[in-house]
Amino acid sequence: MIKEKLDTVQNEEFLAPFKRGLPFLVVNTLLILLGALFFVLSFVYFYFLLPLAWVVTIAIISGIYAFIVGPFLYAGLKVIKPNEALVLTLFGRYYGTLKGEGFYFVNPFVSGFNPTAKSDSLVATTGEKQSPGPKYGNINVSIVNKKISLKAMTLNNERQKVNDSLGNPIIIGIVVIWKVVNTAKAVFNVDNYFEYLSIQCDAALRNIVRLYPYDSTDNEGEKSLRGSSLEVAHLLQQEIQNKTDIAGLEILEARITNLSYAPEIAAAMLQRQQATAIIAARQMIVEGAVGMVEMALEQLSEKGVVELDEERKAAMVSNLLVVLCGNRDAQPIVNSGSLY
Repeated sequence: MIKEKLDTVQNEEFLAPFKRGLPFLVVNTLLILLGALFFVLSFVYFYFLLPLAWVVTIAIISGIYAFIVGPFLYAGLKVIKPNEALVLTLFGRYYGTLKGEGFYFVNPFVSGFNPTAKSDSLVATTGEKQSPGPKYGNINVSIVNKKISLKAMTLNNERQKVNDSLGNPIIIGIVVIWKVVNTAKAVFNVDNYFEYLSIQCDAALRNIVRLYPYDSTDNEGEKSLRGSSLEVAHLLQQEIQNKTDIAGLEILEARITNLSYAPEIAAAMLQRQQATAIIAARQMIVEGAVGMVEMALEQLSEKGVVELDEERKAAMVSNLLVVLCGNRDAQPIVNSGSLY
């Protein structure tokens, strides 16, 4: 039985029992004022009209409500803003979640629970000034209440060094758009869902990057981190989503924001890319030059401009290829004498 209780996780989220806060606020305030009035009258007016036992009873009842019970009931008033939620616990048990903007009254003995706000609360940076503190990606620590934001938030993980499928070290960074969809899972199934998300993003990024090379090689259709960024981002989103379902988080989007070779191999890889580009350009030049030489020989032969033996054809082909494939303009030498 104990093992079953330890193995269970909180999967169900339900609304906490509540009443409208404004009617209760008005009624409770009137009762407090009325109780205070009766407490005063019991000593200055009822004392001369009623028996002493009645006066004491009225004073005790009115005083307890006016100065103890009534003010304590104000603790049950909760204000929820749009896209906010408040997870409530009653003596350690999950009591329910308040969702939807409004002014509510709940059991005053319940308390809001958010493990990320044990001392401080974590909120997503919005460009406004925040109090300094530790960071999870771009999530700063700031003094706020224990309410959970249901807005879409951004986690911009720091760049990290990972080896691709070929073993080349690369520097890669990602940005993840996410939001809380199940407050019960987010609060009770993980200790800190901000930190949990950041760790799972790092793990998922390493798992996905190891499957692809940085850049595609000569194999046609080979997928790479640079050439198939959209597909890699989609797989990354799925990988993070599978790992964060237990925390009640929904991953809306994951994108690669930074991708480069590590500094120790960046220069060598740049030379490799330049060499590949030069070889490809030379291949195109040679193919074009061979076609032009072939066309020249065919037209000279068909029109009977000049008759060339095999040795002179080879010399002509050599000269044309030098002219067409050279990096600089040719400097021809004109022979003004006889051909022989």
